[in-house]
Amino acid sequence: MVEECTNHSCRKSHHPDSVKKDLTTRLNRIEGQIRGIKGMVEKDVYCDDIITQLSATQSALNSVAKVLLDGHLKGCVKERLADGDETVLDELVTTFQKLMRK
Repeated sequence: MVEECTNHSCRKSHHPDSVKKDLTTRLNRIEGQIRGIKGMVEKDVYCDDIITQLSATQSALNSVAKVLLDGHLKGCVKERLADGDETVLDELVTTFQKLMRK
């Protein structure tokens, strides 16, 4: 049986292993930061200290988004435009809008 692709169900990124490893490392670090923040809340740590850690974590998340966006533009978007699929531009506008909401 052949799987039919609908909407975004069959689309995948094609990051090199080095990029995947970098992203995984960054996300593991962020996961640890989140656990640390949770522990700070549970231990009634001073609010300003928690906010500082939240800011650092948000910055780390933004860095992950930048790496992904770079790969998306240079890979997925470039390929789809080369194939004549200009709907990727509308998707890109939506993606930028999501990132700018922060």
